[in-house]
Amino acid sequence: MPIVDSESLRRSIREKWKKVWTKRALMGLVLGQFVSLLITSTAFSSSELARRGVNAPTSQSFLNYLLLAIFYGAYVIYRRRPLQINWYYYLILGIVDVEANFIVVKSYQYTSLTSVMLLDCWAIPCVILLTWLFLKTKYGYRKFTGVAICVAGIVMVVFSDVHASDRAEGGPNPVKGDILVIAGATLYAVSNVGEEFIVKEGDRIELMAMLGVFGAVVSAIQITILERNELKDINWTAGAVLPFLGFALALFLFYSTVPIILKICGATLLNLSLLTSDMWAVFIRIFAYHQKVDWMYFIAFAAVAVGIVTYSGGKKKDAENVQVAEASDERDKIKDEEAGEDHITQGFTAAVEGQSSENAKQQPFITISPN
Repeated sequence: MPIVDSESLRRSIREKWKKVWTKRALMGLVLGQFVSLLITSTAFSSSELARRGVNAPTSQSFLNYLLLAIFYGAYVIYRRRPLQINWYYYLILGIVDVEANFIVVKSYQYTSLTSVMLLDCWAIPCVILLTWLFLKTKYGYRKFTGVAICVAGIVMVVFSDVHASDRAEGGPNPVKGDILVIAGATLYAVSNVGEEFIVKEGDRIELMAMLGVFGAVVSAIQITILERNELKDINWTAGAVLPFLGFALALFLFYSTVPIILKICGATLLNLSLLTSDMWAVFIRIFAYHQKVDWMYFIAFAAVAVGIVTYSGGKKKDAENVQVAEASDERDKIKDEEAGEDHITQGFTAAVEGQSSENAKQQPFITISPN
């Protein structure tokens, strides 16, 4: 009898595990931490550039947008398919994305790192509100619990910084810096929700190509206005070029992976996953730079991890995102096949019409007169 109970218990646990953790949910968790590490690498690249006196945030982003335009734009041109989303939506998205990157990086000049870390969480409630209003996303108590645990973990990081007297350098104008962070986080939320809508209604490759094109154009205009003198003053040594290229490559991989996460799990899980970037930065400080950190960091990391797992796990009724993603993939395949069939049909029709007209020219005109 105990053996039967043990096996039935194992079977019950296995069934509940399959209900809660789908392949897509686990993939979303792994990809979320991958992009979190990419964001961490961009932060360290930016800090290295700042240490060497390079202060050109828009120029750093410009190279990323250029890579997106070249890599994905070439495939869009090769595919020869009309745009599924009107071009001006991509223009608006490009402007919002460029300015979000610029404003948040600019805020570091006015306020402390602690304030930026805390206020950057403002993107999470903004994403929840926007997805609820425009994408009709439904959130249960489990989702809100996961969000609350993640935010609590970040608040612990802030208290850890205060405990370590990191707040001593508050910046020359903290109020202005805090307003910039809130504005940048709001723009990040708008950008993420806009991308989530496009990848679920349109095409991921088209999104990356058009975002790269318009992002590069907007960045180039902003560079000529704001960063022209800064670029002239930079001493382009290997120590400055390598972090510059590393930042662009990491951001390119980040932008290429984000639409996949948005299609699988949505913008909220993406922003929750990015919270762990501060934690990965702590591990880099410990093992790469041999710096000591406060013990609260480790508790905060555990809290954020638990929050993300709580948010990601769900019942079968939470599989709507999976169905939407699979339907979108199937729709893209069907459109590609229909586009190929249309080309073949048009060519065949043209050939038949040409042959018919040629036969008509060669056919003698016959009249039948009544007797």
